[in-house]
Amino acid sequence: MKNLLKKIITKLLIVESKLILKKYKPSIIAVTGSVGKTSAKDAIFTVLAPTCHVRKSEKSFNSEIGVPLTILGCKNAWNDPFGWIRNLFEGIELILFKSDYPACLILEVGADHPGDIAMIAKWIKPDIAILTKVSDVPVHVEFFASPEAVLNEKLNLARHLKANGTLIISADDPKLVEAAKNFKQKLITFGIKNQANITASDIGMSAENGIYFKLNYEGNSIPVNIRDVLGIQQIYPALAAAAVGIARNVPILNIIESLKNHRASRGRMNVLAGINGSYIIDDTYNSSPDALAEALAVLKGLQSTGKKYAILGDMMELGKFSSDEHIKAGQLAMKSSDILLTVGPRAAHMNETGVHFDSSIQAAEYITTVVGAGDIVLIKGSQSIRMERISKALLAEPEKAGDLLVRQEEEWLNKK
Repeated sequence: MKNLLKKIITKLLIVESKLILKKYKPSIIAVTGSVGKTSAKDAIFTVLAPTCHVRKSEKSFNSEIGVPLTILGCKNAWNDPFGWIRNLFEGIELILFKSDYPACLILEVGADHPGDIAMIAKWIKPDIAILTKVSDVPVHVEFFASPEAVLNEKLNLARHLKANGTLIISADDPKLVEAAKNFKQKLITFGIKNQANITASDIGMSAENGIYFKLNYEGNSIPVNIRDVLGIQQIYPALAAAAVGIARNVPILNIIESLKNHRASRGRMNVLAGINGSYIIDDTYNSSPDALAEALAVLKGLQSTGKKYAILGDMMELGKFSSDEHIKAGQLAMKSSDILLTVGPRAAHMNETGVHFDSSIQAAEYITTVVGAGDIVLIKGSQSIRMERISKALLAEPEKAGDLLVRQEEEWLNKK
């Protein structure tokens, strides 16, 4: 009965969303990829917010129910039936009465199963489609026949792009570069390693100053500094956002000025002040092999006056790749950190000789007794492992957890 009601509500929300899009005709900017979707969406919002009335998907509203909620401007009602009824009535109100509706919607579109993106993309019909990256061992691969099948699913967003739309892809993903040849729409590329329309160079980072680089476009090379965040993976969202700004004719200097004020997504390589003079690298939103490898590379390259800790949780939904990918991650972690701590049954494969915990609560209790001045603590794992609990235990100002960390809503905090 619960699943039936969910299906009915989802269908009603989609019907309302279609009518709202038909009535208000906002520009649709849709983002997908195996990694970096939410960070790209947030950076795009930073660039476009000064230019028009814009709305973005909250958190990771990227499913068949999350996308309509963004279009309606409603919150997730979770298990509250009256909340869902209220959402439906708000949709009806938008349809029947005139509203100050956003001129631009930034929608994150994800795929847990084959057909997910195709189902959403065919009715949102984006004006701009961004494909961030499709990993060789993508998340959710266990629900697909192969990584190639995941790529094909992600490309459904581009297949439903409007004829006069713009496709934006990472030039550092050869699979996307090759696939883009099959599309006739305007193409803008961004990247760091390979030639692209928009690139980054002269990259540096530190726990104190965040990440800094030069953004290069059509002969211009302009410095950018994004504070309180680390990792080359944080540059890609900024480049993708710049590409969207250019596609929408925002002057490059305005784009750069907006990026200077960008606040990176929570739980994604955020640098936070820790207890006893330590630094936390909070990367607790989620985890996948590619993202974990990038995070460990950052940890390895940082200068530290203390120890470097890697506290790593399970990577979920890797199917048959799970054991091998956790073993490889453990090998990287041992080379990147002084001390490796692992959490969860899958992460045990990373750590044959080090300290292992069954839960993030146990790991949090331990790490608070050993961390000291100058130590750098990288914390990362998939959502279900709840690694943000470790970050919260380490915060120098735990009262700010609601603003600094992911999954601090009452619904999450009440979960076991």
